[in-house]
Amino acid sequence: MVVLGLMSGTSLDGLDLALVRFSEGGKKYELLSALTLNYGKDWSSRLKNARKLSKNELKDLSLEYGNFICHKLVLFLKGKEKPDLISSHGHTVFHQPEQGITLQIGDLNQIASVSGITTVGDFRSFDVSKGGQGAPLVPIGDEMLFSEYDYCVNLGGISNYSRVVNGERKAKDIAPCNIVSNLLSIKLGAEFDENGEFGRNGKIQKDLLNKLSQWPYYLSGKSLGIENLEDSFIPILDIYSCVVEDKLRTYYEHISQVIGSHLAGKTNKALFTGGGVKNSFLMNCIQKYSDCNIIIPADEVIEFKEAIIFGLLGYLRINNKINVLSSVTGASSDSSSGSIVYA
Repeated sequence: MVVLGLMSGTSLDGLDLALVRFSEGGKKYELLSALTLNYGKDWSSRLKNARKLSKNELKDLSLEYGNFICHKLVLFLKGKEKPDLISSHGHTVFHQPEQGITLQIGDLNQIASVSGITTVGDFRSFDVSKGGQGAPLVPIGDEMLFSEYDYCVNLGGISNYSRVVNGERKAKDIAPCNIVSNLLSIKLGAEFDENGEFGRNGKIQKDLLNKLSQWPYYLSGKSLGIENLEDSFIPILDIYSCVVEDKLRTYYEHISQVIGSHLAGKTNKALFTGGGVKNSFLMNCIQKYSDCNIIIPADEVIEFKEAIIFGLLGYLRINNKINVLSSVTGASSDSSSGSIVYA
């Protein structure tokens, strides 16, 4: 089956599209074509501020965002093999699983009707209704497509990882990642810290480093949303008095300590993907705190692993197979999760 996987992450760096052929029940994949479409200032701003909208305004935005996705995917698919299925993560506006709330916008009916292709989405809600975190969802792909690695680590807006413990796939969000470094870089006139150069030129502030390490999430949390960062993590950085470069340097040291503490074993292989892998300074910092063999794959896997795996989630859902693991989310049982709109 050929599936178009769509992914929009919390760091708002764009919409990832991955056209993938799955075979052998989803255990093999071939990436046919992939592209990241930058949002531009207008859509970045609208998605960033979506949480401030009323219920009706959010519904309108979801329709508009669905139209935006349709327009982009139709252009992307010109001259390519038509997919059997579209599998869309949507863009997360709210993720508060402890309150039974998770919302990804990008109207599925709109996508299916305009594209003429059956569409799957809303992968988190069913798991949350069963008492799960609705996250992370990517570990099913780690299990089926990347099982040769001991750890699969994603450095996206938030960093997360999965691994097998006593025969069960386990996973969690580790720490903030690109969301925070991007916010700090904007203060220096750039959308992101290319190769970590801003941070490289800063100095570690030990008092700030200590404050960040005491963030309560690290004691008990399993999944992170932008709300958690805005409520209690970003304010630690905001109120601390030092130059932005020092904040970035300290932040990199902090998240490297946290991420590195999860990765142990000289013979273990850790696959790193996501935009943060492009930050060479951050990667050097992480290596300092881990004795694992860190593997950086080809660019297409770094950039599109999540879009590929969301394609897999849709493929599994349409075939009524398990695509969300309760061992990862904490739900009462595994599920075949996602809403299907038949074109």
